[in-house]
Amino acid sequence: MHMPSALFSPIALRGLELPNRIAVSPMCQYSSENGSATDWHLMHLGSFSLGAAALVMTEMTDVNPIGRISPGCAGLWCDENEAALKRVVDFCRRYGVAKLGLQLAHAGRKGSTQTPAQGGRPLAPNEAGGWKTEAPSTIPYAPGWPVPEEISRRRIKELIADWVAAVKRAERIGYDLVELHGGHGYLVHQFLSPISNQRGDEYGGSLANRMRFPLELFAAMRAAWPADKPMGIRVSATDWVEGGWTPEETVVFARELKALGCDYMDVSSGGLDPRQKIPLSPGYQVPFGEKVRREAVIPTMSVGLIAEAKHAEEIIASGKADMIVIGRAAMWNPRWAWHAAEELGAETAYAPNMIACHPKLRPDVFPRRRQKA
Repeated sequence: MHMPSALFSPIALRGLELPNRIAVSPMCQYSSENGSATDWHLMHLGSFSLGAAALVMTEMTDVNPIGRISPGCAGLWCDENEAALKRVVDFCRRYGVAKLGLQLAHAGRKGSTQTPAQGGRPLAPNEAGGWKTEAPSTIPYAPGWPVPEEISRRRIKELIADWVAAVKRAERIGYDLVELHGGHGYLVHQFLSPISNQRGDEYGGSLANRMRFPLELFAAMRAAWPADKPMGIRVSATDWVEGGWTPEETVVFARELKALGCDYMDVSSGGLDPRQKIPLSPGYQVPFGEKVRREAVIPTMSVGLIAEAKHAEEIIASGKADMIVIGRAAMWNPRWAWHAAEELGAETAYAPNMIACHPKLRPDVFPRRRQKA
């Protein structure tokens, strides 16, 4: 007897019902204009919304202009940004089947760079396209990078207000879920890690102090977001550098976030320090999420070189994570969920305009399903 697929079992996060455990990761596209989404985003996110996953995340979207990584990065700080993103979300809703989430962020000291296609080097404030960056401490990301300006207590309050304003815009746009980007070496992560946070005030030093801004920020965002809609966070569980942020601290952070109404933690790693040495292999970050899930008792998402359906099934079925998050695999195969369902003998949603592709309707094209029947 064939066992039901764990990967294709439903999950509820507050009032959001997802028919499977697959999410498309937020992936920077460097294709925005003054922070506003373009036709590229209609194609990029629209394609995923047809069948890549139950939940499709919009790329890292920055809450103010100096929070961008590059001039091509997405933003949600003005009415023009909001209108452009609403056009994309409305398009995905009209034709697709996926629920839609938004990741809100600030790059901190990793901002003011060229796009990767241009080389990705840091831009000095006096260079064309560059600006003065800000961070918890005046420590550059790497040798040769501009020194960021230290964020004041007053500026912390302004930044929280920027995030809250973006959360309210996300609600007006109609997103189903909002995620705070607390990893990959960006601003929230910079406050968490002792490598980048060497402040002498109440926002630096001890773990409680390093968590203070991220927790104040999350609480303010949660209060501005509808109670029936989920809000989560992406984190880096380790810096992969001695003396940096650790998996044990991640568990403490997860417990504090859960008490504030955090609905899940998407557990990634790295990005804070170029000295990192990451042992890449399929599912290499899964143990970090498993630790958080077990010790903090909070739903987790696992991300990182998860590309095969059977591997994803094993992660969910064995209780290592509640959802899996795919990035490059979705770009390679925007119908990832369709093909995973076929391989695992499960069913998944098809957009109305794509129903002719369903294996049950086309046994000539999909003989495996015909043989199983």
